[in-house]
Amino acid sequence: MQQASPLIEARGVKVYFPVRKGLFGSIAYVRAVDGVSVAIPRGGILTLLGESGCGKTTLGKTIAGLIKPTAGEILYKGKPINRMRKKEYMVYRRSVQIVHQDPYAALNPTKTVFQTLSFPLKRWKIARSRRELREKVIELLETVGLTPPEDFLNKYPHQLSGGQRQRVVIARAISVNPELIVADEPITMIDVSLRLGILDLLLGLREKLGTAYLFITHDFGAARYFTAKGGGVIAVMYLGKVVEMGPAEAVIHDPLHPYTDILIQAVPEPDPDKMRNAKPIKLRSLDIPSPLNPPKGCKFHTRCPYAWERCEKEEPPLVELKPGHSVACWLKLRR
Repeated sequence: MQQASPLIEARGVKVYFPVRKGLFGSIAYVRAVDGVSVAIPRGGILTLLGESGCGKTTLGKTIAGLIKPTAGEILYKGKPINRMRKKEYMVYRRSVQIVHQDPYAALNPTKTVFQTLSFPLKRWKIARSRRELREKVIELLETVGLTPPEDFLNKYPHQLSGGQRQRVVIARAISVNPELIVADEPITMIDVSLRLGILDLLLGLREKLGTAYLFITHDFGAARYFTAKGGGVIAVMYLGKVVEMGPAEAVIHDPLHPYTDILIQAVPEPDPDKMRNAKPIKLRSLDIPSPLNPPKGCKFHTRCPYAWERCEKEEPPLVELKPGHSVACWLKLRR
């Protein structure tokens, strides 16, 4: 029986940004994404996890069609988006929506909530008359928990709290019935007390609408809650590369890469006894190498306490060591 193709797939995607060294200097390239292959099934969850600057947001925007890859390709339902006809490409653009990190900057301050949510409905002819628009906007506000909806229709962004703004951004994303939402750090700019509610809202929409997610975060706690609860996959990124990828529970409870282990140890532990018993991994260096001049071999070897000679010379491939659980680390691959 032939397996269905993923909803979205990235194959060997590279995204390099040119940077000039000085006013008249030569051009170098920031390797934001450096050969990444990932796939998201229909209704699935893929979480990109890593430190700031690892390339996860750039990869998310590339999958959403906002950035053109330098090399490699993005496939939507098995077809490369760069070979699509205009009509096919517009279907893809409608099917992949993005929730930006900053709800303050994502909304036009001169537009009311009704105007913000009604524009995509009119653009895609989902609602035509004023009455249809109002009914659909009210339905969207109720779906994202902004009730009573009539209280929010004529409000401007500055009259909303951070959590309410993010819910409006989510309502706009789901207004066109997308198949995939790229959620780029959707809770970072929101008060801590509201973060769990936003994550539960996204998971609830997945159950209700069948939406797939590319969830981007640097917060291991959020990644664990969202991905494990949704039965998804975590891909850990470092300097533009995926260094580990597998089911959420496997990555959390049995990490294969030293970098993943370090991220887990950085999560605050509320139990003092566990903190005393834990043996922290000591990094060789706290400095992250520049993406303009990444290290040869394994990109993590300059910080990894377990690095050996091969790590400095040869880049490890991403290899599946356990069912569905892959790692790019010579320490594990030589065993």
